[in-house]
Amino acid sequence: MQGKLSEIDIRSILQLIELGQRTGELFVEAYGSPMGGANEVTIGGSFRSRFARSTGQSWFVFFANGQIIYAGDSGGNLSRLRDYLRRYKVEKTLELTSVSAIATVNAPEYGHLWSLLEKHILSPAQGRNIIRGMVHETLFDLFSLHQGSFIFELGSPLSPQLTTLEIAPLVAQIMKQVQEWKQLHPLIQSPDQCPLIADAVQLRENLKETTFRALERWVDGKTSLRQVARYLNRDILTVAKAVYPYVQQGLVQMLYPVSEAIASQNREFMVVNSNRVPRIVCIDDGATIRKAVEYILSQHGYEATAISNPLKALSLVFQLKPDLILCDIAMPELDGYEICAMLRKSTAFRETPIIMLTGKDGFIDRVKARMVGATDYLTKPFGEGELLMLVEKYVGLGRPDRPNPDKLLAEALEDELEIDIDIAGSVSTPSS
Repeated sequence: MQGKLSEIDIRSILQLIELGQRTGELFVEAYGSPMGGANEVTIGGSFRSRFARSTGQSWFVFFANGQIIYAGDSGGNLSRLRDYLRRYKVEKTLELTSVSAIATVNAPEYGHLWSLLEKHILSPAQGRNIIRGMVHETLFDLFSLHQGSFIFELGSPLSPQLTTLEIAPLVAQIMKQVQEWKQLHPLIQSPDQCPLIADAVQLRENLKETTFRALERWVDGKTSLRQVARYLNRDILTVAKAVYPYVQQGLVQMLYPVSEAIASQNREFMVVNSNRVPRIVCIDDGATIRKAVEYILSQHGYEATAISNPLKALSLVFQLKPDLILCDIAMPELDGYEICAMLRKSTAFRETPIIMLTGKDGFIDRVKARMVGATDYLTKPFGEGELLMLVEKYVGLGRPDRPNPDKLLAEALEDELEIDIDIAGSVSTPSS
């Protein structure tokens, strides 16, 4: 089952899954920048594309016999779990855990939660409470979504299962919250907005001291409404309604969090001002793509390594320890999905950005890429600008004044890897 949200809404999809008592995964992707219509530049060209594809935000919902087991976004970020753990004052223990073997690559948050349960840091009751909160907030976002695509795939359930939630009462409860949330517009628009006290003197005069202190603690312009709801074990609507009167009076302002563009600039600043040259590995059996990627990235200050043999790629990647991996999907013997899944099983590459290169611009291919843990994708043929935008997004700007790349790569590689390093600093393996 797959389609667009303009044709069927999330509520109807969930009802169909419940009625059919289906077991599997629902993947939903919001539309970001419009797809298609790009002014593409031939790879190796000298101008950047004016358009960059964007997959937008995406979510997974896991089902067993028509009931929900777990739900979350597909980014793999553990900040949400850390917020929930703060409720029980055990957020620091997250750094001591690793993903439990029972977790799939597209549910690392669930795996870390199980690890905490296995170590008895959390009780089963606390774990169930956290999962209920995660499912509620994910469905709240999905019910507020009107533009996007979805695909439901039958499969084995996520296991072991800590809890299962019936869909019908959840849908009724959350749809009511979404309708009430709309009444807060335009003063409050997003759960990710951060309230900030605009007039502390007047606010203090209008409130009891204890109430003011409570507001002062959370209304700092840095903590989002959603985070406050997680910390206090309250639903997002209750928290928003509590702040709303003060927003109406102008005593509290609603700020948006730092945008991804600014965050990306900060990452770029950090990379540019570090002494380390960003290292990129490209795994592709096509000679044209390999040479073009090496040339473009080398010219823009990156240390680029191209590998043609997918079987050798795994051992080489562990030696190179790249900051980002570009991986073709369609390759003989071992395809990109398999390589990505294998790398994600290693702690060394659990957080490394992996961008899939594909000649297919299809939704199912993007779903498969997400399911094996890919960070992003790039459709061939792609322009120089599109390649550089994605690389800069995840590892920052290169260093044109870098040391000679062949020396850096020579230090990272062992002689037995049988890689030929030419004088220009590009690396390749013999074609299979």
